[in-house]
Amino acid sequence: QVQLVESGGGLVQAGGSLRLSCAAAGLTFSTYAMGWFRQAPGKERKFVAGISRGGVSMYDVDSVKGRFTITRDQAKNMVYLQMNSLKPEDTAVYYCAADRRTSTVTITTNPVEVDYWGQGTQVTVSS
Repeated sequence: QVQLVESGGGLVQAGGSLRLSCAAAGLTFSTYAMGWFRQAPGKERKFVAGISRGGVSMYDVDSVKGRFTITRDQAKNMVYLQMNSLKPEDTAVYYCAADRRTSTVTITTNPVEVDYWGQGTQVTVSS
């Protein structure tokens, strides 16, 4: 059974930082691209950042450019999202996503293509 378990969310003031973690189990981690999506109340789930099987990263540039960094630890089956200079508009539930890929360089930015989701972790940024 595949499980993606997020942690690290919370309440932070604008300008602060948080580090989200996602522990993956029940899958062959190296065969999956991993990503983070977020969903604000009343809005659609949207791509934030992704990292390919081979470590190529991609971001939603308009919203998180230069502020967020995604990494993965193949040995620990973990993926991380370091979030700096947080803004109130970053407030959302953040979801870890796994997408099985044959390519080592591509990721998905489309929620429909995600194979597995975590349960989500709330991030709230106060102004």
